[in-house]
Amino acid sequence: MSGGAKQVKISFFTREEDEALHVSGNPLYVPVSLKRFGLSEIVNHLIDKDSERPTPFEFLINGTLLKTSLEDYLVENGLSNEAFLNLEYARAILPPSFLGSFSNEDWVSSVHARDSRIVSGAYDGIVRIYNSAGKVETQMVGHSAPVKSVRFVTPTRVVSSGNDHHVRLWKIGAEGSEIEDDVTRNGNTLAILQGHKAPVVSLAVHESSSKILSAGYDNTVGLWSTNVKEMQTVQAEDLTSVSTATKKRAKLALKDGTIKRKAPLALLDSHSGPVEGVIFDASDSTVGYSVSQDHTIKTWDLVTSRCVDTRVTSYSLLSVVQLPKVSLLACGSSARHINLHDPRVGDTSSQNVVQSQLIGHSNFVVSLAASPENDYMLVSASHDGTCKVWDVRANKSMYTIFRENSEKSKNKVFGVDWDKQIGIVSGGDDKKLQINQGLGVSQ
Repeated sequence: MSGGAKQVKISFFTREEDEALHVSGNPLYVPVSLKRFGLSEIVNHLIDKDSERPTPFEFLINGTLLKTSLEDYLVENGLSNEAFLNLEYARAILPPSFLGSFSNEDWVSSVHARDSRIVSGAYDGIVRIYNSAGKVETQMVGHSAPVKSVRFVTPTRVVSSGNDHHVRLWKIGAEGSEIEDDVTRNGNTLAILQGHKAPVVSLAVHESSSKILSAGYDNTVGLWSTNVKEMQTVQAEDLTSVSTATKKRAKLALKDGTIKRKAPLALLDSHSGPVEGVIFDASDSTVGYSVSQDHTIKTWDLVTSRCVDTRVTSYSLLSVVQLPKVSLLACGSSARHINLHDPRVGDTSSQNVVQSQLIGHSNFVVSLAASPENDYMLVSASHDGTCKVWDVRANKSMYTIFRENSEKSKNKVFGVDWDKQIGIVSGGDDKKLQINQGLGVSQ
């Protein structure tokens, strides 16, 4: 090491559970020109890691990922070379490499993965379940307009919603049920949940409490039960308000006359614009959140059906996901960024992650999903044709996922999900479900 090189005093620490990755916290001097790779080499040397198979690490300073050299960090934060930096290190994530794609008959609006299967909703009004080999195991025909949201309720139940103003509960076969390889099962509608007066574009399911939330373009949030018997039976609504121009849709409307129709447990009315996203609180099933084109994030008491908190932003909000371990809601917007919002009122006990914006998309951010393995990470889907992987401790995206057909695709991505077993699943107007590797840590 050249004696004239600028140096800075640092120490290393880690929260990794593997004791073999721990090093002494003794201070040492390193060149300020070092970036992640050089720092990773030092840590590998300190833990006496085999140089032929070094472990790549990420580094954080005061909870923020280091994406530059140490010198740039010092300059950006107004620090001199005499500063003492405590660097946290953690095993680096793997890039979300392309694994495969499945073709669909129409634009894919929504996806949800569970137990090695993927349920998708499409603009042709059909809900499909794919197995891990890409075969459509089950298809559910019933919606008379594009499907906008789908979720597994259990391995044998699915809920869907769409532009026909309906929420549908479906019964499906379990994974691995005996069936000929070339046969596709048909799902059965258990009930049509009616109450919304406009398209229903987002759903959330809380399995243990048997509840469903729905987001409607009629400015309301619907609260339903996954147990059909818990909801009141109602008469079929006037179907003239729903388009049945084609023979296919007219036939579906006639068939629906024999299906049970159920009213919501409650319709939550406080938004002044179309509701775009809904979720349950991860730790309290009696609390829900919704985001809307009216620029607001609302917190709901689902026991009393009352809005208990409203936060106003400057833009239409189009999607929402919770990162519970860091007490954040991430909200995708029409302004092309993701807002990080702490929904707690008067609680300032956690200052590890500062509320901020994630900037990088060039069009609407319409779908979000949290990492199943990393408390700080999420993936977003946008009309700019990409999905982006984020760590909320960094000020820019970690990776960008392009569509299979082009790195500069003009396609729109409508839905994304992140499953520990399958990976990152996305769908859009290229009529494909695309699967990219989930971001496991390097071993």
